[in-house]
Parts: sequence; C-alpha cells; structure tokens
Amino acid sequence: MTLQLPDVVQTYFAISNGGDTAQLASCFRSDATVCDERKTYEGTAAIEAWQQEARRAFIYQVQPLQALQGQGELTVIARLVGNFPGSPVQLSYLFTLEGGLIRSLEITPC
Repeated sequence: MTLQLPDVVQTYFAISNGGDTAQLASCFRSDATVCDERKTYEGTAAIEAWQQEARRAFIYQVQPLQALQGQGELTVIARLVGNFPGSPVQLSYLFTLEGGLIRSLEITPC
C-alpha cells in the first residue's frame, strides 16, 4: 500500500533517499526550520547543509509507513535503515506545511 502524501513531502523523502539535495530549497519556505538530533537548522542553506552532511556520513533509506493528519500538521512515521549505530530505527517526522511548502520539520524517535 502506498501512502498518500502531499507532493512536497513526497519530494522531501525522495531527496532523503538519495535524490538531488539542490531540490530541498523548493520544498522548504526560506525561513523554515528543521530539528533533528537535538539540533535546529534555520533557513534553506542550513537545511541543505544538514541533508548533505547526513548523506556524507551515512548510507540510509527511509520508508514512510504511516501518515497522521492533524490540525495544520502532518506526522509521518517512517523506518530508517542504514549503516549508522542503532539501525534500523523508527522515526516520527512532524511536518508543518504552509502554502504548499514545509514551514517546519521535527524528527524524533518513536
């Protein structure tokens, strides 16, 4: 079964799975924030650098498993498998979308 996710979220996961990180700017608002592993990245340049660093450090694949729509938010539960300590893990991706773009993303363990 394929999850029905907004286009921008599908694009984000495609980039996370090895797609062109230059496309990240088209997914996020210019003032967007990403919180991952207790660090916050603000703005598209910092978000692109974060994604590129993750790709340099590890080989991984993320598979969205479940999507939960909330009040102005979308939570995607995904399985992350790769060559990092503790693999595989299940993570929660909390997206706040605005105007068809990602305003914020918070990634936490489930």
